[in-house]
Amino acid sequence: MTNPAHPGRMLFVNIPVADLERSKAFFAKLGFSYNPLFTDETAACMLVGEHAFVMQLSREKFAEFAKLPIADPTTHTLALYCFGVSSRDEVDAVSAAALAAGGSEADGAEDHGFMYSRSFFDLDGHGWQVMWMDPAAAEQGPEAFVASVQHADAPA
Repeated sequence: MTNPAHPGRMLFVNIPVADLERSKAFFAKLGFSYNPLFTDETAACMLVGEHAFVMQLSREKFAEFAKLPIADPTTHTLALYCFGVSSRDEVDAVSAAALAAGGSEADGAEDHGFMYSRSFFDLDGHGWQVMWMDPAAAEQGPEAFVASVQHADAPA
């Protein structure tokens, strides 16, 4: 079995969009950039992480790859897309930028102490969540982190 964290592995998530230029402009306002080598009039390669990308494809281009009919993201959820940022303040800033750029709020903020997030729908109706997680919780897992915090707060 190969190591799933192997740097040679890359993740490409493909999503259909109604208007590629509009979608690129929306996500650029959220701070994302694009790889010009994999961006043309039918597709845009949005950089999400060192080895993670979202391919925004025109509906026609997406249909060339899809084996089933394309669902309408405004009426059906096939996936929810989540990306992490470096702070709670950045969660709020990215979420506010999404709303200012024409997105719509999916629900209110979720605050679990070790993790904070907000959700929005992009211009095509795809559901996105922007989240921050305490680095210690990310390393230990949420249960161990919460237990360590509770233990530290207990009277001696």
